[in-house]
Formats: sequence, structure tokens, C-alpha cells
Amino acid sequence: MIYYRVRSQSTREPLDRREEGLVFLLTLRPVGLLTMLGIMAFLLRPSWMAWSSVPLPGWLRWMGVAIAGLGGLLVVWTLQTLGRNLTDTVVTRRSHTLVTRGPYRWIRHPFYGAALLLAVGNALAAANGFLFAAGILTFILMAARSRIEERKLLERFGQPYRAYRERTGRFLPRLGGT
Repeated sequence: MIYYRVRSQSTREPLDRREEGLVFLLTLRPVGLLTMLGIMAFLLRPSWMAWSSVPLPGWLRWMGVAIAGLGGLLVVWTLQTLGRNLTDTVVTRRSHTLVTRGPYRWIRHPFYGAALLLAVGNALAAANGFLFAAGILTFILMAARSRIEERKLLERFGQPYRAYRERTGRFLPRLGGT
């Protein structure tokens, strides 16, 4: 993830994150950070997260490993496909292009779907309620912010984005779509 972030910052173009709105500026990144810190705490010393452990059968925890693995693969595929179009905000760069290949062929926000898979998968694998709640809250905030992102992309790309939006799903592929 760091590699793709650094690579996308090579333009050094400033991005105004305030366009996301105050609610998302004050909540999304802190909640995401808490989620990541919870995962790191669990990995470093599981006893630190024992307060929110949930008894789950082994098979379900292994299912979580598989789900998180799928989420990780989708993250990598999404980042590779986005390339220099990657930003951590709803604002696009001047050189931004409309990406409709890779996972974007079917889904407008595959990174958000990957985040949901990772949240559920990590929570199941760790058998941890805090990781589940924080991960789901992160996804809910990202999903809500996607409405602003969609508006910005429509302003930027106009009819091509409108046509793309009609043939793809926001977080899941459309049934019967190409």
C-alpha cells in the first residue's frame, strides 16, 4: 500500500481533503487508524485484544483467513489498476483519467469492497468483536463518502462517467452487467 501511495504522490499536486466534508475528515481516518492499530495489537500480542474476543469455531476463523486473503488480492489488483490515479480523498488530480479496466470493469469502488472483505475476514480470523465493529464502521464511512466521490467524478468526467455508472455497481457487480 505504501508503495502505491508514494508512487501516486509523484506529481506533488496538493489535494484539498476539505472537499470530503468535515464529518469524514474528523471520523474516517481516525476510525481507520483505530482499526489498523487493533489489528496490529492483535498480531503483536493477542492478549491485548482479549477484552473483545468472541468464541468462534476454528473453521469460521479459517474462513476469515480466506476472506481476508481475497480482500488483500482485491486491494492489490485495485491499486495496480489505479496507478497514479490513486488518492486518499474524493478529489482527483489534474491528470486523473477515468479508470474502467481491471476490477473497475464491474465495480466503481472495488477498494471499498476490498476494505469490507478485509474487515470481516480479519475480525473472523482474530475472533474479535472490536475489529469487526471498527472495520464495519470504517466501511460505512467510506460508503457514505463514496456519494461525494461519485458527485466529484460526475463533475469531472460528465457523460462518460454517467454511462460507466449506469453499467457498473457501486460495491458489487450489477447482475447481467458486462
